[in-house]
Amino acid sequence: MIIGILICAIGLLPLFLALSISKVYNETKLSTGMVLYMILITIWQLEIGVLYFKDVLSEDTILFLFKLFRIGPTFGLPIVLYVAYWIIKDQPSVMKEANWLTSVSYAFFTKKALIGFTIWSAFVYVICWTDLGVKGLIVTGERVAGNHYFPDYGPLYWVYFLHMAIIVFFFFVVCVLAMRIRNSHFKNFLMGFTFNTLLIIIPGFLNFFPLTGVLTSSIGVIIFSVANMHIFIKLNVDLKAHSYELMEKQKKLDYTGHLTGSLIHEVRNTNSIIKGFSSMMDRNGSLDEGDKRKLKMVGNASDHLEQLTDNYSAYMKSSALIYKTDDLSKLIQESIEFTVGMLQENKVELEFTNIYSPLNVYLNRTNLKQVFINLIKNSVEAIPENRLEKKITISTEIDDRNIIIHFIDTGMGILPENWLNVFDPFISLGEKEQGMGLGLAFVKKTMIEHLGDINIVDSSLNGTHFKLEIPQEGMLNGGN
Repeated sequence: MIIGILICAIGLLPLFLALSISKVYNETKLSTGMVLYMILITIWQLEIGVLYFKDVLSEDTILFLFKLFRIGPTFGLPIVLYVAYWIIKDQPSVMKEANWLTSVSYAFFTKKALIGFTIWSAFVYVICWTDLGVKGLIVTGERVAGNHYFPDYGPLYWVYFLHMAIIVFFFFVVCVLAMRIRNSHFKNFLMGFTFNTLLIIIPGFLNFFPLTGVLTSSIGVIIFSVANMHIFIKLNVDLKAHSYELMEKQKKLDYTGHLTGSLIHEVRNTNSIIKGFSSMMDRNGSLDEGDKRKLKMVGNASDHLEQLTDNYSAYMKSSALIYKTDDLSKLIQESIEFTVGMLQENKVELEFTNIYSPLNVYLNRTNLKQVFINLIKNSVEAIPENRLEKKITISTEIDDRNIIIHFIDTGMGILPENWLNVFDPFISLGEKEQGMGLGLAFVKKTMIEHLGDINIVDSSLNGTHFKLEIPQEGMLNGGN
Protein backbone atom coordinates (compact mmCIF):
# COMPACT_ATOMS: atom_id res chain seq x y z
CA MET A 1 0.00 0.00 0.00
CA ILE A 2 2.89 2.38 0.76
CA ILE A 3 4.15 1.98 -2.82
CA GLY A 4 0.64 2.74 -4.10
CA ILE A 5 0.43 5.91 -2.00
CA LEU A 6 3.87 6.98 -3.26
CA ILE A 7 2.88 6.43 -6.90
CA CYS A 8 -0.39 8.36 -6.43
CA ALA A 9 1.45 11.19 -4.65
CA ILE A 10 3.93 11.46 -7.52
CA GLY A 11 0.99 11.35 -9.93
CA LEU A 12 -0.55 14.38 -8.24
CA LEU A 13 2.47 16.52 -9.23
CA PRO A 14 1.21 17.15 -12.79
CA LEU A 15 -2.23 18.02 -11.34
CA PHE A 16 -0.78 20.67 -9.02
CA LEU A 17 1.26 22.13 -11.87
CA ALA A 18 -1.82 22.10 -14.10
CA LEU A 19 -3.79 24.08 -11.52
CA SER A 20 -0.95 26.59 -11.33
CA ILE A 21 -0.94 26.95 -15.11
CA SER A 22 -4.72 27.46 -15.20
CA LYS A 23 -4.52 30.29 -12.65
CA VAL A 24 -1.58 32.13 -14.17
CA TYR A 25 -2.10 31.46 -17.89
CA ASN A 26 -5.85 31.02 -18.28
CA GLU A 27 -6.29 33.17 -21.38
CA THR A 28 -4.98 30.89 -24.13
CA LYS A 29 -5.95 27.69 -25.87
CA LEU A 30 -2.41 26.44 -25.30
CA SER A 31 -2.79 26.63 -21.52
CA THR A 32 -6.13 24.80 -21.76
CA GLY A 33 -4.54 21.96 -23.71
CA MET A 34 -1.59 21.78 -21.34
CA VAL A 35 -3.86 21.65 -18.27
CA LEU A 36 -6.00 18.86 -19.73
CA TYR A 37 -2.95 16.85 -20.75
CA MET A 38 -1.30 17.09 -17.32
CA ILE A 39 -4.57 16.09 -15.65
CA LEU A 40 -4.65 13.00 -17.86
CA ILE A 41 -1.07 12.19 -16.79
CA THR A 42 -2.21 12.36 -13.16
CA ILE A 43 -5.11 10.01 -13.90
CA TRP A 44 -2.68 7.65 -15.63
CA GLN A 45 -0.54 7.45 -12.50
CA LEU A 46 -3.62 6.86 -10.34
CA GLU A 47 -4.43 3.94 -12.64
CA ILE A 48 -1.03 2.40 -11.83
CA GLY A 49 -1.09 3.31 -8.14
CA VAL A 50 -4.48 1.71 -7.45
CA LEU A 51 -3.02 -1.71 -8.33
CA TYR A 52 -0.91 -1.51 -5.13
CA PHE A 53 -3.91 -1.18 -2.77
CA LYS A 54 -4.40 -4.95 -2.64
CA ASP A 55 -4.55 -4.99 1.15
CA VAL A 56 -7.00 -2.10 1.42
CA LEU A 57 -9.53 -2.35 -1.42
CA SER A 58 -11.42 -5.32 -2.84
CA GLU A 59 -10.40 -6.82 -6.15
CA ASP A 60 -13.63 -5.67 -7.85
CA THR A 61 -13.14 -2.10 -6.65
CA ILE A 62 -9.54 -2.01 -7.83
CA LEU A 63 -10.54 -3.45 -11.22
CA PHE A 64 -13.28 -0.83 -11.60
CA LEU A 65 -10.93 2.02 -10.69
CA PHE A 66 -8.22 0.66 -12.97
CA LYS A 67 -10.59 0.63 -15.94
CA LEU A 68 -11.98 4.05 -15.01
CA PHE A 69 -8.53 5.65 -14.75
CA ARG A 70 -7.52 4.15 -18.09
CA ILE A 71 -9.13 7.25 -19.58
CA GLY A 72 -5.87 9.07 -18.77
CA PRO A 73 -3.42 7.37 -21.11
CA THR A 74 -6.13 6.58 -23.67
CA PHE A 75 -7.25 10.16 -24.35
CA GLY A 76 -3.75 11.59 -24.24
CA LEU A 77 -3.52 11.25 -28.04
CA PRO A 78 -6.33 13.67 -28.99
CA ILE A 79 -5.18 16.17 -26.35
CA VAL A 80 -1.61 16.13 -27.69
CA LEU A 81 -3.05 16.50 -31.19
CA TYR A 82 -5.10 19.47 -29.97
CA VAL A 83 -2.03 21.25 -28.55
CA ALA A 84 0.16 20.63 -31.60
CA TYR A 85 -2.72 21.29 -34.02
CA TRP A 86 -3.48 24.68 -32.51
CA ILE A 87 0.17 25.82 -32.48
CA ILE A 88 1.00 24.68 -36.02
CA LYS A 89 -2.35 25.70 -37.52
CA ASP A 90 -1.94 29.36 -36.55
CA GLN A 91 1.74 29.62 -37.42
CA PRO A 92 2.81 30.91 -40.85
CA SER A 93 5.04 27.86 -41.15
CA VAL A 94 3.63 25.75 -43.95
CA MET A 95 5.97 26.11 -46.88
CA LYS A 96 4.32 25.45 -50.22
CA GLU A 97 7.47 23.87 -51.61
CA ALA A 98 7.38 21.03 -49.09
CA ASN A 99 8.59 17.47 -49.50
CA TRP A 100 6.24 14.52 -49.46
CA LEU A 101 6.95 13.74 -45.81
CA THR A 102 5.83 17.19 -44.69
CA SER A 103 2.77 17.08 -46.93
CA VAL A 104 1.70 13.74 -45.45
CA SER A 105 2.42 14.98 -41.92
CA TYR A 106 0.13 17.98 -42.34
CA ALA A 107 -2.73 15.61 -43.14
CA PHE A 108 -2.87 14.86 -39.40
CA PHE A 109 -3.50 18.52 -38.57
CA THR A 110 -7.11 19.00 -39.58
CA LYS A 111 -10.33 19.20 -37.61
CA LYS A 112 -11.46 15.94 -39.19
CA ALA A 113 -8.27 14.21 -38.01
CA LEU A 114 -8.77 15.60 -34.50
CA ILE A 115 -12.35 14.31 -34.39
CA GLY A 116 -11.24 10.98 -35.87
CA PHE A 117 -8.54 10.45 -33.22
CA THR A 118 -11.02 11.33 -30.48
CA ILE A 119 -13.50 8.74 -31.76
CA TRP A 120 -10.70 6.17 -32.06
CA SER A 121 -9.61 6.87 -28.47
CA ALA A 122 -13.19 6.42 -27.27
CA PHE A 123 -13.34 3.08 -29.10
CA VAL A 124 -10.10 1.92 -27.42
CA TYR A 125 -11.40 3.03 -24.03
CA VAL A 126 -14.66 1.09 -24.46
CA ILE A 127 -12.69 -2.08 -25.32
CA CYS A 128 -10.77 -1.70 -22.04
CA TRP A 129 -14.09 -2.00 -20.15
CA THR A 130 -14.86 -5.35 -21.74
CA ASP A 131 -13.27 -8.77 -21.23
CA LEU A 132 -11.75 -8.36 -24.69
CA GLY A 133 -9.54 -5.66 -23.25
CA VAL A 134 -9.04 -6.37 -19.54
CA LYS A 135 -10.48 -9.66 -18.24
CA GLY A 136 -9.54 -9.18 -14.61
CA LEU A 137 -6.61 -8.94 -12.20
CA ILE A 138 -3.85 -11.33 -11.23
CA VAL A 139 -1.46 -11.19 -8.29
CA THR A 140 2.19 -10.67 -9.09
CA GLY A 141 5.26 -9.49 -7.22
CA GLU A 142 8.37 -7.35 -7.53
CA ARG A 143 11.50 -7.15 -5.43
CA VAL A 144 10.90 -3.48 -4.79
CA ALA A 145 7.11 -3.22 -4.62
CA GLY A 146 6.11 -6.62 -3.27
CA ASN A 147 2.82 -8.34 -4.13
CA HIS A 148 0.30 -6.27 -6.08
CA TYR A 149 -2.34 -6.69 -8.74
CA PHE A 150 -1.57 -6.76 -12.44
CA PRO A 151 -4.20 -6.63 -15.24
CA ASP A 152 -5.09 -9.84 -17.02
CA TYR A 153 -5.33 -8.65 -20.61
CA GLY A 154 -7.93 -9.96 -23.07
CA PRO A 155 -7.54 -11.04 -26.71
CA LEU A 156 -8.06 -7.52 -28.12
CA TYR A 157 -5.58 -5.80 -25.88
CA TRP A 158 -3.28 -5.47 -28.89
CA VAL A 159 -5.56 -2.58 -29.88
CA TYR A 160 -4.30 -0.65 -26.86
CA PHE A 161 -0.69 -1.44 -27.80
CA LEU A 162 -1.48 -0.08 -31.27
CA HIS A 163 -3.00 3.03 -29.73
CA MET A 164 0.13 3.76 -27.69
CA ALA A 165 2.30 3.11 -30.76
CA ILE A 166 0.23 5.66 -32.70
CA ILE A 167 0.94 8.22 -29.96
CA VAL A 168 4.69 7.64 -30.26
CA PHE A 169 4.47 7.84 -34.05
CA PHE A 170 2.48 11.02 -33.79
CA PHE A 171 5.19 12.68 -31.72
CA PHE A 172 7.71 12.02 -34.47
CA VAL A 173 5.27 13.65 -36.91
CA VAL A 174 5.11 16.70 -34.62
CA CYS A 175 8.93 16.87 -34.67
CA VAL A 176 8.93 16.91 -38.47
CA LEU A 177 6.44 19.79 -38.58
CA ALA A 178 8.00 21.69 -35.68
CA MET A 179 11.23 21.97 -37.65
CA ARG A 180 9.36 24.04 -40.25
CA ILE A 181 8.15 26.65 -37.76
CA ARG A 182 10.20 29.81 -38.20
CA ASN A 183 9.17 31.31 -34.86
CA SER A 184 11.86 29.99 -32.52
CA HIS A 185 9.66 30.35 -29.40
CA PHE A 186 6.97 27.96 -30.62
CA LYS A 187 9.42 25.73 -32.41
CA ASN A 188 11.43 25.16 -29.21
CA PHE A 189 8.25 24.63 -27.20
CA LEU A 190 6.89 21.95 -29.54
CA MET A 191 10.22 20.16 -29.71
CA GLY A 192 10.57 20.25 -25.92
CA PHE A 193 6.96 19.19 -25.37
CA THR A 194 7.42 16.23 -27.70
CA PHE A 195 10.69 15.12 -26.12
CA ASN A 196 9.34 15.45 -22.56
CA THR A 197 6.25 13.41 -23.37
CA LEU A 198 8.34 10.66 -24.93
CA LEU A 199 10.23 10.49 -21.62
CA ILE A 200 7.01 9.38 -19.93
CA ILE A 201 5.40 7.40 -22.78
CA ILE A 202 8.34 5.09 -23.50
CA PRO A 203 8.92 4.08 -19.83
CA GLY A 204 5.15 3.72 -19.59
CA PHE A 205 5.35 0.77 -21.98
CA LEU A 206 7.13 -1.09 -19.18
CA ASN A 207 3.84 -1.03 -17.25
CA PHE A 208 2.64 -3.80 -19.54
CA PHE A 209 5.13 -6.19 -17.94
CA PRO A 210 4.66 -7.42 -14.35
CA LEU A 211 8.26 -7.12 -13.21
CA THR A 212 9.03 -3.63 -14.50
CA GLY A 213 7.53 -0.22 -14.79
CA VAL A 214 6.84 1.12 -11.31
CA LEU A 215 9.95 3.17 -10.66
CA THR A 216 10.67 4.05 -14.29
CA SER A 217 7.14 5.31 -14.87
CA SER A 218 7.12 7.44 -11.71
CA ILE A 219 10.53 8.92 -12.45
CA GLY A 220 9.30 9.70 -15.95
CA VAL A 221 6.31 11.58 -14.48
CA ILE A 222 8.57 13.73 -12.29
CA ILE A 223 10.90 14.62 -15.16
CA PHE A 224 7.97 15.24 -17.48
CA SER A 225 6.17 17.55 -15.05
CA VAL A 226 9.15 19.71 -14.17
CA ALA A 227 10.47 19.91 -17.74
CA ASN A 228 7.05 20.71 -19.23
CA MET A 229 6.40 23.40 -16.67
CA HIS A 230 9.78 24.92 -17.50
CA ILE A 231 9.26 25.10 -21.27
CA PHE A 232 5.69 26.38 -20.89
CA ILE A 233 6.68 29.19 -18.52
CA LYS A 234 9.67 30.06 -20.72
CA LEU A 235 7.39 30.31 -23.77
CA ASN A 236 4.97 32.63 -21.99
CA VAL A 237 7.74 34.78 -20.50
CA ASP A 238 9.30 35.23 -23.95
CA LEU A 239 5.94 36.11 -25.49
CA LYS A 240 5.09 38.49 -22.65
CA ALA A 241 8.45 40.24 -23.06
CA HIS A 242 7.85 40.64 -26.78
CA SER A 243 4.30 41.90 -26.18
CA TYR A 244 5.63 44.41 -23.66
CA GLU A 245 8.07 45.80 -26.23
CA LEU A 246 5.26 46.17 -28.75
CA MET A 247 2.96 47.84 -26.20
CA GLU A 248 5.66 50.35 -25.31
CA LYS A 249 6.01 51.15 -28.99
CA GLN A 250 2.24 51.60 -29.26
CA LYS A 251 2.19 53.88 -26.19
CA LYS A 252 4.74 56.16 -27.82
CA LEU A 253 2.61 56.23 -30.97
CA ASP A 254 -0.54 57.06 -28.97
CA TYR A 255 1.29 59.82 -27.08
CA THR A 256 2.49 61.35 -30.34
CA GLY A 257 -1.03 61.20 -31.74
CA HIS A 258 -2.52 62.94 -28.69
CA LEU A 259 0.20 65.59 -28.79
CA THR A 260 -0.39 66.25 -32.48
CA GLY A 261 -4.15 66.42 -31.90
CA SER A 262 -3.67 69.02 -29.16
CA LEU A 263 -1.34 71.03 -31.40
CA ILE A 264 -3.89 71.00 -34.24
CA HIS A 265 -6.56 72.20 -31.84
CA GLU A 266 -4.43 75.14 -30.66
CA VAL A 267 -3.43 76.07 -34.22
CA ARG A 268 -7.11 76.13 -35.22
CA ASN A 269 -7.99 78.38 -32.31
CA THR A 270 -5.16 80.81 -33.11
CA ASN A 271 -6.05 80.78 -36.80
CA SER A 272 -9.67 81.59 -35.99
CA ILE A 273 -8.49 84.69 -34.11
CA ILE A 274 -6.29 85.73 -37.06
CA LYS A 275 -9.17 85.31 -39.52
CA GLY A 276 -11.57 87.15 -37.25
CA PHE A 277 -9.38 90.22 -36.81
CA SER A 278 -8.35 90.19 -40.49
CA SER A 279 -11.98 90.41 -41.57
CA MET A 280 -12.52 93.41 -39.25
CA MET A 281 -9.52 95.47 -40.37
CA ASP A 282 -10.97 96.93 -43.60
CA ARG A 283 -14.60 97.42 -42.62
CA ASN A 284 -14.31 101.26 -42.67
CA GLY A 285 -12.36 101.26 -45.99
CA SER A 286 -9.38 103.09 -44.54
CA LEU A 287 -6.73 100.77 -46.01
CA ASP A 288 -4.88 101.67 -49.18
CA GLU A 289 -4.34 99.20 -52.02
CA GLY A 290 -0.97 98.04 -50.69
CA ASP A 291 -2.39 97.27 -47.27
CA LYS A 292 -5.36 95.50 -48.87
CA ARG A 293 -3.00 93.25 -50.83
CA LYS A 294 -1.09 92.46 -47.67
CA LEU A 295 -4.32 91.75 -45.82
CA LYS A 296 -5.45 89.48 -48.65
CA MET A 297 -2.15 87.57 -48.41
CA VAL A 298 -2.74 87.12 -44.68
CA GLY A 299 -6.23 85.81 -45.45
CA ASN A 300 -4.92 83.40 -48.08
CA ALA A 301 -2.24 82.15 -45.70
CA SER A 302 -4.90 81.68 -43.02
CA ASP A 303 -7.14 79.72 -45.42
CA HIS A 304 -4.19 77.55 -46.39
CA LEU A 305 -3.36 76.91 -42.74
CA GLU A 306 -6.98 75.94 -42.12
CA GLN A 307 -6.89 73.50 -45.02
CA LEU A 308 -3.67 71.97 -43.72
CA THR A 309 -5.08 71.47 -40.21
CA ASP A 310 -8.25 69.93 -41.65
CA ASN A 311 -6.20 67.51 -43.75
CA TYR A 312 -3.93 66.68 -40.82
CA SER A 313 -6.91 66.11 -38.55
CA ALA A 314 -8.54 63.79 -41.07
CA TYR A 315 -5.24 61.94 -41.39
CA MET A 316 -4.85 61.50 -37.62
CA LYS A 317 -8.45 60.50 -36.96
CA SER A 318 -9.60 56.97 -37.57
CA SER A 319 -12.61 55.00 -36.42
CA ALA A 320 -12.25 52.07 -34.03
CA LEU A 321 -10.34 49.48 -36.02
CA ILE A 322 -11.30 45.82 -35.90
CA TYR A 323 -8.40 43.37 -35.93
CA LYS A 324 -8.65 39.65 -36.56
CA THR A 325 -6.47 36.80 -37.75
CA ASP A 326 -6.32 36.65 -41.54
CA ASP A 327 -4.12 35.31 -44.32
CA LEU A 328 -1.74 38.08 -45.39
CA SER A 329 -0.86 36.35 -48.67
CA LYS A 330 -4.52 36.40 -49.76
CA LEU A 331 -4.81 40.05 -48.80
CA ILE A 332 -1.77 40.96 -50.91
CA GLN A 333 -3.22 39.00 -53.83
CA GLU A 334 -6.50 40.92 -53.51
CA SER A 335 -4.57 44.20 -53.56
CA ILE A 336 -2.83 43.12 -56.76
CA GLU A 337 -6.15 42.22 -58.38
CA PHE A 338 -7.55 45.62 -57.36
CA THR A 339 -4.70 47.43 -59.17
CA VAL A 340 -4.47 45.17 -62.21
CA GLY A 341 -6.05 47.84 -64.45
CA MET A 342 -3.44 50.41 -63.46
CA LEU A 343 -0.65 47.88 -63.99
CA GLN A 344 -1.87 46.94 -67.46
CA GLU A 345 -2.44 50.56 -68.48
CA ASN A 346 1.15 51.47 -67.56
CA LYS A 347 2.55 48.14 -68.85
CA VAL A 348 4.07 47.30 -65.47
CA GLU A 349 4.71 43.65 -64.59
CA LEU A 350 4.03 42.58 -61.00
CA GLU A 351 5.47 39.36 -59.54
CA PHE A 352 4.31 38.07 -56.15
CA THR A 353 6.28 35.20 -54.55
CA ASN A 354 5.12 33.51 -51.35
CA ILE A 355 6.29 30.14 -50.00
CA TYR A 356 4.15 30.16 -46.84
CA SER A 357 0.54 29.12 -46.58
CA PRO A 358 -1.19 30.25 -44.51
CA LEU A 359 0.56 33.50 -43.66
CA ASN A 360 -1.54 34.34 -40.62
CA VAL A 361 -1.40 37.85 -39.15
CA TYR A 362 -3.46 39.74 -36.59
CA LEU A 363 -4.59 42.61 -38.87
CA ASN A 364 -7.17 45.13 -39.96
CA ARG A 365 -8.05 43.96 -43.45
CA THR A 366 -9.23 47.28 -44.91
CA ASN A 367 -6.28 49.42 -43.86
CA LEU A 368 -3.58 46.85 -44.55
CA LYS A 369 -5.03 46.15 -47.98
CA GLN A 370 -4.86 49.89 -48.69
CA VAL A 371 -1.16 49.80 -47.71
CA PHE A 372 -0.32 47.54 -50.63
CA ILE A 373 -2.62 49.42 -52.99
CA ASN A 374 -0.81 52.67 -52.12
CA LEU A 375 2.62 51.07 -52.55
CA ILE A 376 1.70 49.61 -55.93
CA LYS A 377 0.19 52.93 -57.06
CA ASN A 378 3.25 54.91 -55.95
CA SER A 379 5.63 52.47 -57.62
CA VAL A 380 3.71 52.54 -60.90
CA GLU A 381 3.85 56.35 -60.89
CA ALA A 382 7.57 56.29 -60.04
CA ILE A 383 8.52 54.10 -63.01
CA PRO A 384 9.48 56.22 -66.06
CA GLU A 385 7.57 55.55 -69.27
CA ASN A 386 10.80 54.91 -71.18
CA ARG A 387 12.14 52.38 -68.63
CA LEU A 388 12.92 49.09 -70.39
CA GLU A 389 12.13 46.94 -67.34
CA LYS A 390 8.92 48.11 -65.70
CA LYS A 391 8.45 45.67 -62.86
CA ILE A 392 7.28 45.39 -59.24
CA THR A 393 8.37 42.41 -57.13
CA ILE A 394 6.71 41.39 -53.86
CA SER A 395 8.09 38.51 -51.77
CA THR A 396 7.65 37.19 -48.22
CA GLU A 397 10.08 36.04 -45.57
CA ILE A 398 9.78 34.96 -41.92
CA ASP A 399 12.31 35.37 -39.13
CA ASP A 400 12.00 34.52 -35.42
CA ARG A 401 9.63 37.35 -34.65
CA ASN A 402 8.30 39.00 -37.80
CA ILE A 403 6.72 38.40 -41.15
CA ILE A 404 8.74 40.40 -43.66
CA ILE A 405 7.43 41.65 -47.01
CA HIS A 406 9.98 42.83 -49.57
CA PHE A 407 8.50 45.35 -52.01
CA ILE A 408 10.86 46.23 -54.89
CA ASP A 409 10.19 48.40 -57.95
CA THR A 410 12.21 49.66 -60.90
CA GLY A 411 11.26 53.30 -60.43
CA MET A 412 13.39 56.45 -60.38
CA GLY A 413 14.49 55.87 -56.81
CA ILE A 414 14.64 58.11 -53.75
CA LEU A 415 17.67 60.10 -52.62
CA PRO A 416 19.25 58.77 -49.37
CA GLU A 417 18.61 62.05 -47.56
CA ASN A 418 14.87 61.60 -48.18
CA TRP A 419 14.58 57.98 -47.01
CA LEU A 420 13.10 59.02 -43.67
CA ASN A 421 10.97 62.08 -44.48
CA VAL A 422 9.37 60.39 -47.49
CA PHE A 423 6.96 58.87 -44.94
CA ASP A 424 6.02 62.26 -43.50
CA PRO A 425 2.57 63.58 -44.42
CA PHE A 426 2.28 66.23 -47.17
CA ILE A 427 5.71 65.30 -48.55
CA SER A 428 5.65 64.31 -52.23
CA LEU A 429 9.09 63.65 -53.71
CA GLY A 430 7.97 62.56 -57.15
CA GLU A 431 6.97 64.60 -60.18
CA LYS A 432 3.26 64.30 -59.45
CA GLU A 433 1.43 67.59 -59.43
CA GLN A 434 -1.67 66.15 -57.75
CA GLY A 435 -2.04 64.58 -54.34
CA MET A 436 -1.39 65.70 -50.78
CA GLY A 437 1.58 63.44 -50.14
CA LEU A 438 -0.37 61.25 -47.72
CA GLY A 439 0.10 57.88 -49.47
CA LEU A 440 3.34 56.73 -47.82
CA ALA A 441 2.40 58.57 -44.61
CA PHE A 442 -0.74 56.44 -44.42
CA VAL A 443 1.36 53.33 -45.11
CA LYS A 444 3.76 54.20 -42.26
CA LYS A 445 0.92 54.98 -39.85
CA THR A 446 -0.93 51.75 -40.67
CA MET A 447 2.19 49.60 -40.29
CA ILE A 448 2.91 51.12 -36.86
CA GLU A 449 -0.72 50.56 -35.85
CA HIS A 450 -0.11 46.89 -36.66
CA LEU A 451 2.93 47.06 -34.34
CA GLY A 452 5.18 46.74 -37.36
CA ASP A 453 7.13 49.16 -39.54
CA ILE A 454 8.18 50.02 -43.08
CA ASN A 455 11.58 51.33 -44.16
CA ILE A 456 13.62 51.80 -47.30
CA VAL A 457 16.39 49.20 -47.57
CA ASP A 458 17.94 50.45 -50.80
CA SER A 459 17.14 52.97 -53.49
CA SER A 460 18.88 54.17 -56.63
CA LEU A 461 18.08 55.33 -60.13
CA ASN A 462 17.25 51.67 -60.89
CA GLY A 463 14.51 51.35 -58.27
CA THR A 464 13.55 51.22 -54.60
CA HIS A 465 13.41 48.36 -52.09
CA PHE A 466 10.86 48.76 -49.27
CA LYS A 467 10.91 46.38 -46.30
CA LEU A 468 7.67 45.87 -44.36
CA GLU A 469 7.65 44.03 -41.02
CA ILE A 470 4.62 42.72 -39.11
CA PRO A 471 4.85 40.69 -35.88
CA GLN A 472 3.77 37.11 -36.18
CA GLU A 473 0.48 36.42 -34.42
CA GLY A 474 1.36 35.68 -30.78
CA MET A 475 -0.37 33.09 -28.59
CA LEU A 476 -1.19 35.83 -26.11
CA ASN A 477 -2.47 38.29 -28.71
CA GLY A 478 -6.12 37.68 -29.35
CA GLY A 479 -6.28 34.86 -26.80
CA ASN A 480 -8.83 32.54 -28.30
